[in-house]
Amino acid sequence: MKDAPDILIVAGELSGDQHAARILRSLKERCPGLTARGFGGDHLAAEGMELRQHTRDLAVMGIAEVLRRYGFFRRIFNELLGEVRRNPPDLILFVDYPGFNLRFAEAVRDLGIPAVHYICPQVWAWKQSRIPKMARALDRLICIFPFEPPIFEGTGLPAFYCGHPLVEETLTVEADADWGEGPKLALLPGSRAQEVSRLFPPMAEAAERLRHTTPDLQVRVAAADESLATWMRDWLARHPDVTPPELVVGKTRALVKGADAALVTSGTATLETALLGTPMLVVYKTSALTYAVGKRVVKVKYIGMVNLVAGREVCPEFIQKRAEPEHLAKAMAPLLRDSSERSEMLRGLSDVRGKLLSDEGGRKPAQCICELL
Repeated sequence: MKDAPDILIVAGELSGDQHAARILRSLKERCPGLTARGFGGDHLAAEGMELRQHTRDLAVMGIAEVLRRYGFFRRIFNELLGEVRRNPPDLILFVDYPGFNLRFAEAVRDLGIPAVHYICPQVWAWKQSRIPKMARALDRLICIFPFEPPIFEGTGLPAFYCGHPLVEETLTVEADADWGEGPKLALLPGSRAQEVSRLFPPMAEAAERLRHTTPDLQVRVAAADESLATWMRDWLARHPDVTPPELVVGKTRALVKGADAALVTSGTATLETALLGTPMLVVYKTSALTYAVGKRVVKVKYIGMVNLVAGREVCPEFIQKRAEPEHLAKAMAPLLRDSSERSEMLRGLSDVRGKLLSDEGGRKPAQCICELL
C-alpha cells in the first residue's frame, strides 16, 4: 500500500499551471508526502511536481494551429496514456485545457481512476455536446463561475462552485513602482507565440500613434517569458519607426496594477486586469479559419471574459479587422485621462469584482479533491 497519494495533473497552459500549483500546495498541506506528476510549467515544478511535458510546448489555440501539430499531440497523448496504464495514479486532476483533457478523461475512464476537472470548459458558449461526455468521464467538476453548476443539474456529474482563484491572488498585488512620469499604458499581447505574433504589432503601433498626442506616454509590455520577449525585441528591431517600449518579463500583475490603462489579449488576462481595477480594451486576432468556424459555433455575445461575467460590454472589444492600430489608439485615448469613459469603466470593473468570490487560496478546490482521495 502506498504511504501517500500519488496524483496526475494535466495543465496545458500558463494560467492552468498557476492555478494547479496553488491547489497542489494546499493538497500537500492536507496530505503530507503526496506526490504529483504530469503536464505543467514552472509553478507546478516549484511545488515539486515531476514534469512530463512543459506548458511552453503545449499552449496552442485555434484549429489551424492544432492541426499543424497534430502528430506531436497524438504522441504525447499516447505516451501519457501508456504511463497511466503502467503506473496508475490515485487521482487525475485535469486543469482547463479541455480539448486534450476531456479526450484523455474518456480514454482512461475504464481504468477506474477518480477524475476531477478544475475550470469548467465553456460549454455555456459552445460545444454543449460535451456535457454528456463530461458526465460519463468525470467524477467531479470544480467551477470558477457561479452560473456554471446549474448547467450540469440532472446530468449525474457533481459540479461545485469553489470561487474564482484570481480574486484572492490579485488582492495583495502591489503596483510596479518603476513607471516614469506621464500616463501609463500596459500592453498584454498574450502568453502564446501565435497570439504575440498577431497582437504585439498592432498594440505597439497603437502606442506609437498615442505618443503623437501624448508625448509623455509611458509604455511597458508584459512578456510571459523570455522567449516571447526576444521575439518582440526582434520585431522592434525590424520596425525602427516604432519607439521601443520597455519589455517586462514575469511581472504582469504588478505592471497592470500600476498602469492607467491596458490593451489586453482576450482570455483570462482580461478578468485579471479587471480584478486589478485597470481600464482596458479587449483585443484579439486569430487565423481566418478559426475565426470563421468560431463565428458559427460560439453562442455568447462577447469574447472577453470580463464582459461575459458582467453580462454587458464593460470593456470594448476589438476583434480581427477591428484590432488595428488606428482603432485601438482612438478608443484608448480617453481611458488614459480623467473622462466619462474611464469613470464608467471603473464602475463596471468594480461590479465584476463583486460578482466573484475567493477560492481561499486553493483550499476550497483542494477540499473537494481530497474527498475523492
